[in-house]
Amino acid sequence: MDVQLKRGLLDICVLAAIKDKDSYGYQIIKDMKPFVEVSESTLYPILRRLESAELLTVRSAEHNGRLRKYYHITKAGLSRIEAFKEEWKEILSIYRFVAKEDECDEKA
Repeated sequence: MDVQLKRGLLDICVLAAIKDKDSYGYQIIKDMKPFVEVSESTLYPILRRLESAELLTVRSAEHNGRLRKYYHITKAGLSRIEAFKEEWKEILSIYRFVAKEDECDEKA
């Protein structure tokens, strides 16, 4: 898969993982695992990039005597998810066009 495409998809997946409730790194990885594998070394740069883009905010809170960073999606982050859904409709249309050629080959 194209690196830029995958990067954009992972960004959206992270935003989706925190869409309904604030979460922290390890939990985000667990929530995404049934759908996409992401390591800590991949996740934390994504979180920093999303924070820089103001798509999420970060707060620290104590948990079992340690500080844990919790990530919260912003209105801009929610808007980015909605924009992705619209963009995905076009991508699906392109996929159907490309896959149509495969169907024709199978029928021949």
